[in-house]
Formats: sequence, C-alpha cells, structure tokens
Amino acid sequence: MRALVWIVEDTWETTVAEAAAFLPAGAEVTLLHAASTEAETVARGARHGLLGRSPPPPPPGAAREPLRAISEEAAQQLLADAQRRLGRPASLEARRGRVEHEVVAAAEHMDILVLARDGDRGRPGPHSLGPHARFVVDHAPCRVLLVWP
Repeated sequence: MRALVWIVEDTWETTVAEAAAFLPAGAEVTLLHAASTEAETVARGARHGLLGRSPPPPPPGAAREPLRAISEEAAQQLLADAQRRLGRPASLEARRGRVEHEVVAAAEHMDILVLARDGDRGRPGPHSLGPHARFVVDHAPCRVLLVWP
C-alpha cells in the first residue's frame, strides 16, 4: 500500500498520529507538505512596483528570494518533525504552487491519502473543510482518510 499523508502546520500532529495508527506496518508512506507561492508573488510584484521594472540586484550573498528560502526551510523542518512523530521510515516531499493542485498531483499514484479537516471544527459537515481540503477531497484520485484534528 502506498500512502500519502498531507501535513499542514496546524493539524499535522493529529494527521500523522492517525496515519501511524491506521496504516499497516508495511505501507510505503510519503509525508507531503505543499506551500503556496502567493506571498512570494505578491512580494515580487511589490518590489517591482516600488523599484521599477529593473530593480537593483540584491547585495552579494543575499538570498534572491528570501521568502522562498524561509518557506522551504520551514517545510523541511515540519517534514522532519512529522517523520519523527510517525516513527517509521517515510519519504519526504515538499511541493510549491497552488496547494490543492499539488496535493492532488502527488496523490495520483497513491492508494490512500490521509488528511485532516481544516475548516470550522465546531460544525460537522461541509463547513468542517476549508477550500483546499474540499478541493482535494473532491478531486483525489485515490481513497481518502479524513481525520478530525
């Protein structure tokens, strides 16, 4: 069994704990974090808006896109923490782009996708899923295990 566990900053502990309890010992587990690139796009646009089409180059040694570097470092740390909590070997995958599309694409060759509800926790039903999770549940190409955080 190939399992994809989608981890998100505020629900990853529960998602990983449920995956560890539910998935068989021999499952091939991939931990996935998908980061949106919207903030970087806005920051890049603001830089171009303030400094014109040809802004000066960053100083030597400075990161070309500091928000991207921060995002990638945070994703790697979250994946490492999730792998420790899972307590078994797992592949780690960090993707960037439109979150919901990246998750669906990563689930393409999987047997099951594990994710947590991310909407209004006080209201069972459709409102307990945020827009990204709703899209993923509707478009997942495999079975879905949806857990309460």
